Amino acid sequence: MPMLNRDGVNLYYEVHGSGPVILLTHGYSATSHMWAGQVEALSKGHTLVTWDMRGHGRSDYPEDPAAYSEEATVADMAALLDAVGARRAIVGGLSLGGYMSLAFHRAHPERVEALLIIDTGPGYKKDEARAGWNANALKTAERYERDGLGNLARGSVEMRTSQHRDATGLARAARGMLTQRDARVIEHLPEIGVPSIVIVGADDTPFLAASDYMASKIPGAKKVVIPAAGHAANIDQPEAFNRALGEFLAALKVRV
Repeated sequence: MPMLNRDGVNLYYEVHGSGPVILLTHGYSATSHMWAGQVEALSKGHTLVTWDMRGHGRSDYPEDPAAYSEEATVADMAALLDAVGARRAIVGGLSLGGYMSLAFHRAHPERVEALLIIDTGPGYKKDEARAGWNANALKTAERYERDGLGNLARGSVEMRTSQHRDATGLARAARGMLTQRDARVIEHLPEIGVPSIVIVGADDTPFLAASDYMASKIPGAKKVVIPAAGHAANIDQPEAFNRALGEFLAALKVRV
């Protein structure tokens, strides 16, 4: 599978199928492997692009902490679309990947046909709440630095089934990509003007309220709750997940 070199950082990505492009971004501590149960379904009639974020999986793990940020991730996503020749795409992801998809729309609304927001949150308006999130992210970084990849065992299924070369990239990603610095993404929600779907597992308790909030703030957003599913709804209930996503995609009139 191909590698994209962006400013000296090699990014692993996969391309499946043909048609309008879907770019899916995995969650923190996971990899593109988490979308294995969606490849066959989504590559029928679409070009599905999955990738490993910097510090994860088969992508590079830069030593410079400054190489990990929301801005760098958004730029990576834009470069991936350029690499596959996509002027516009259906953009989505799970957890951190969903947040980055919202951040991508804020930075490049002209490149987004639709949004797929899965088991994620839009950040925080209040500094105190954001500081609490960031404190947990820094504790996560410290655990990876202390325990190495053994820390994956504490995560949900998409983390536990992922493979990384070592924990250094995950620790740096927690400090630079998982932490949040402002309220720009959550404040941008009412400005989203593309078809959007918010999907959440019924048992993903920490993200139920956030999903309700996004569905209410994004104009015209569709919300789907997947029964008997946790944080990785696409893995826990792949048939129900693929059906919900397929129905949403079938209703789109996408420009290639």
